[in-house]
Amino acid sequence: MFMLELAVNNKMSDLKTLFSNFNIVGPISLAVAIPWIMFKMFSAVWIKKNYNELAGKVVVITGASSGLGEALAHEFYKLGAQVVLCARRRQELERVRTDLLHTYCKDTTHPPIIIPLDLSKYNDMQNHVDKILSITGRIDILVNNGGISHRGRVKDTTIDVDKNIMDVNYFGAVALTKAVLPDMLKKKSGHIVFISSIQGLVALPDRSAYSASKHALQAFGDSLRAEVASDNISVSTISPGYIKTQLSMNALTGSGQTYGEMDATTASGFTPDYAAKEIVRAVVVKRKELVLSTLLPKIAIFLRKYFPFLYFVVMERRAKRASLAELAKSKPDEKTN
Repeated sequence: MFMLELAVNNKMSDLKTLFSNFNIVGPISLAVAIPWIMFKMFSAVWIKKNYNELAGKVVVITGASSGLGEALAHEFYKLGAQVVLCARRRQELERVRTDLLHTYCKDTTHPPIIIPLDLSKYNDMQNHVDKILSITGRIDILVNNGGISHRGRVKDTTIDVDKNIMDVNYFGAVALTKAVLPDMLKKKSGHIVFISSIQGLVALPDRSAYSASKHALQAFGDSLRAEVASDNISVSTISPGYIKTQLSMNALTGSGQTYGEMDATTASGFTPDYAAKEIVRAVVVKRKELVLSTLLPKIAIFLRKYFPFLYFVVMERRAKRASLAELAKSKPDEKTN
């Protein structure tokens, strides 16, 4: 009997403690939860409003003939934006334009505009911008997406290849941005987006020219962001990891030839559609930076910043493995019948 009474008393004591804790924790939890819920609700309304405000915006996209640029064109266009498709290949731009019209013909009122341009001819950028302004009257968002990649050792890469990649990835984007900027400054509004790369934050072996061009673009974007903030102009730098596009296929080798191979990492990357949705969301919420990747590249960024010695070891081993793989690939078959 004594043991039963003791057990009951213990249970009652536990219940009293539980309710006592609830009386303390409950109000505290509510005090934290209610502002958080209100913040999330406000954020959802604000984001939806910003998405709706894309309707009618003039969005210029370079590299719009395929891959991520094409996916971005679809994402902006279905939200009602007036997209200006820019790339070298007019035929592919026509294909993208036709696809947009057929897919979203009932939902939009602005037919896509085609502007064939070559980013390596950066002295022509002002003429292209003048043409766009003569058609649309303004440019609200510039997406610097066009670019080319590189596969090759530093010792095997000619200076012409370095220059070519820098011309397209850096100087082309800079020239186009400088041509667009006066109109944005005049109307005190605008958004400039740089599609950089994880390799603009951490350099990889066998990608020296590409990594250098993206590092330069990152720095330019950071400087520009500070300079135009007081003019109500936003600057977003997007650093994607691997995206399932033709980037590696179209990359330049050290001699300037087309690489022509799909990297396994690229083949297993994010789809362009997924990446485009995330990038448009970053534009909508005016994010200054977005690292769009899986965990591994983010770990590399962390190591480079906080444990550089470890990062250097990892990259050296990666370079050695790549060198051995290339040697094995080029070694003639010694087997005999």
